[in-house]
Amino acid sequence: MEEIQSQSDHYRSSSSSASSPASRVPSSNFFYLRKPGSLRQPISFEDSPDWEDTDIEVRVDEGGDSINAATTPASPSLSKLNSGSLPSPPLPDGAVITRKIAGASIAWKDLTVTIKGKRKYSDKVVKSSNGYALPGTMTVIMGPAKSGKSTLLRSLAGRLPDSARMYGEVFVNGTKRSMPYGSYGFVDRETTLIGTLTVREFLYYSALLQLPGFLCQKRSVVEDAIDSMSLGDYANKLIGGHCYMKGLRSGERRRVSIARELVMRPHILFIDEPLYRLDSVSALLMMVTLKKLASTGCTLIFTIYQSSTEVFGLFDRICLLSNGNTLFFGETLACLQHFSNAGFPCPIMQSPSDHFLRAINTEFDRIIAMCKSWQDDHGDLSAVNMDTAVAIRTLEATYKSSADAVALETMIVKLTEKEGPSLKSKGMVGNLTRVAVLTWRSLLIMSREWKYYWLRLILYMLLALCIGTVFSGLGHTLSSVVTRVAAIFVFVSFTSLLSIAGVPAQMKEIKIYACEESNQHSGAFIFLLGQLFASIPFLFLISISSSLVFYFLVGLRDEFSMLMYFVLNFFACLLVNEGLVLAVTSIWQDIFWSVLIFVSIQVIMMLSAGFLRIRSSLPGPVWMYPISYIAFHTYSIQGLLENEYNETSFAVGQVRTISGNQALQNVYDISADSNSKWKNLLVLFLMAVAYRVLVFVLLKFYVRKSLFVPKLFLCNQNTKNSR
Repeated sequence: MEEIQSQSDHYRSSSSSASSPASRVPSSNFFYLRKPGSLRQPISFEDSPDWEDTDIEVRVDEGGDSINAATTPASPSLSKLNSGSLPSPPLPDGAVITRKIAGASIAWKDLTVTIKGKRKYSDKVVKSSNGYALPGTMTVIMGPAKSGKSTLLRSLAGRLPDSARMYGEVFVNGTKRSMPYGSYGFVDRETTLIGTLTVREFLYYSALLQLPGFLCQKRSVVEDAIDSMSLGDYANKLIGGHCYMKGLRSGERRRVSIARELVMRPHILFIDEPLYRLDSVSALLMMVTLKKLASTGCTLIFTIYQSSTEVFGLFDRICLLSNGNTLFFGETLACLQHFSNAGFPCPIMQSPSDHFLRAINTEFDRIIAMCKSWQDDHGDLSAVNMDTAVAIRTLEATYKSSADAVALETMIVKLTEKEGPSLKSKGMVGNLTRVAVLTWRSLLIMSREWKYYWLRLILYMLLALCIGTVFSGLGHTLSSVVTRVAAIFVFVSFTSLLSIAGVPAQMKEIKIYACEESNQHSGAFIFLLGQLFASIPFLFLISISSSLVFYFLVGLRDEFSMLMYFVLNFFACLLVNEGLVLAVTSIWQDIFWSVLIFVSIQVIMMLSAGFLRIRSSLPGPVWMYPISYIAFHTYSIQGLLENEYNETSFAVGQVRTISGNQALQNVYDISADSNSKWKNLLVLFLMAVAYRVLVFVLLKFYVRKSLFVPKLFLCNQNTKNSR
């Protein structure tokens, strides 16, 4: 303690330009609207919500699409939730007032989270954290990088990875229970949006995936979400996000990702870094919008790295973390008083969040060590020259003995001694409905995204035209057999290799699935069925157009049944390739590695397809067994050759004739059975199904492990109930 006191005194002497928190508050009360003397007051216990006064009656007008909410008068206790905070911006005349949301309180006590291998010296990412969040308020979890902000947020939302273990107690409305589906929303730091949809379309499809009930109700909640996030001017604009489709800016895109969760009208909304990659103007607009959302009664909890002074003034409460330790929990301006009491007053003209992070971020020690030899005309470059570890210990010790810590414990007891209303699940949409919604949405996306299938259609037709013209005019003589086999091999192999163009689109589909799966909006089986049904029309269009170009240029047998078999065979190849692309992108979720692995697999299958060397002559280990049997090229080429040469004959001289099977025996192995081509076609369709099953397993067990999927709160079995 003597070391801490001496270092703290040294800090006071080196910060002569610092002022008290009261003197540094701007003269304008727009962002710091507080009662006089509130800086030195502990947390008010009157913020405890009164459960009986938050009931909301919802009715749907007959013949209308809107949902009207009749709310009971706010209780005196609820009216004090935002006392001393920035009021919501006034709405213009004639504006639609967003319906009230019945918020929920959440409190956590002695919360500890361990993740194996997460820390170098300790697996404890969050250590004995305490705090709470109330309806109608914004609670921010702040700290430097790797301080445990996101882990604490995910532990409160019940979205920790399987490798994490949580100890302690989490109370929702006064009881230890998990939050049911639809009662809360979670927005990740980086979310995947669909750029080819407008904001209204994107939110409407999200509502169809999340909400059961009638379409009129879903239209209403979509409009409410658009209004809540101030997206009215962008509702009919494409989201975009591509180099050829600019769309919305990062601030609007971030608000769209939040609006997707508001479709469920959650009681509690968790947001990981709402200001991620936003400029100062977009950040301020985002926080004012969230402040307006909180004024409707929703409980907001989010993480933040740092903020401007204006944004900082909008927070209601702050939980300050450093290396998993809680250095402060309380009102935002009380945090300034706490730092001043500990000997770290915030200097004039410096943002409070910058000052907090400067004092507790250990990375600054390295910067100070680098700058010790640097001097300017006014002395040291840095006014803060004490060890960050000592500053952290000082702040932690000061907080543990402060009135704010006592007030926090009392508030948690008050929130947990009385059970409030239990949060009810809003019901989930049926699987058939979700399949239909995903199919229709995927059809719309594929039809608008020209790089999805339209570009591939053009490339396939150009490739078929090139191959067809190279092998045109072959005739039906015995001498044309070898060349015709080469033409079919080149067509099947090169068109299969061209499926590499679908890697970026399929990877984006996987990312969209991952985002929706994490919020329980979709599932692996539902996603695969919707994606399959939507892709069938485009794949069939590609197969029939490319087959017609190649078939007639090369001059294959002029029979309609033969042509239809060729189309079906090529369509089955495309289905197999789509499944193979999905499997590769599910394992290697990177474009470079996905392309590299897909090309390698295709080349290996070409080598064992039986054209470069007859299948019966391939080396038994590896190449013949199993590669030649799992290569779909083998069955496709064999089926097409059987379709072309079975039940045909060639004249040898003037007397003798040989069958088509005999003519091919030195070039390719085919069966003389007239039904063998249908068996090969069946094998192709079975392989397409097998690849989809493989993708289902990968999505269910491999991809899902990389996601923070929701799970029930885990409480330490040895922790006694404190109620």
